[in-house]
Amino acid sequence: MGIPHNSKNKTGETPFSLIYGVEALILVEIGEPSTRFTQAIEESNDEEMRINLDLLEGKREAALIRIAAQKQVMERYYNRKARLRYFKIGDFVLKIVFQSTKAANTGKLSPTWEGPYRIHVIAGKGAYELETMDGKILPSHWNVVHLKRYYF
Repeated sequence: MGIPHNSKNKTGETPFSLIYGVEALILVEIGEPSTRFTQAIEESNDEEMRINLDLLEGKREAALIRIAAQKQVMERYYNRKARLRYFKIGDFVLKIVFQSTKAANTGKLSPTWEGPYRIHVIAGKGAYELETMDGKILPSHWNVVHLKRYYF
């Protein structure tokens, strides 16, 4: 039989093998003996387990390296595709209109942006607190992906 391909995660190893150092025997392999099951001898099995446990730490380190490499690939892809915008305090922006905040009975031709608003505070990396033109502060922070610069 064997382990299905989708049971392995991005490390290339199954979670069972990362913990115990060997692949699991499933009940079908025990009920219908495979060569892996029939060739196992108690003494050689114990010796093989000791060797696998000695190599287990290296296997785990290799899995961590593969995870870190995969994260770097995803980060590079995101950074290449993302158009990151940054605003300063006092900049004017438009805010996207979400479906949940649209006025009742507005159709598909209703505006998708509202504003202008002024950046009041930089709340964190990519998050801003907005204020209306008359100085009223909006109740929540807004992410930069939901804002665009407003030009007079």
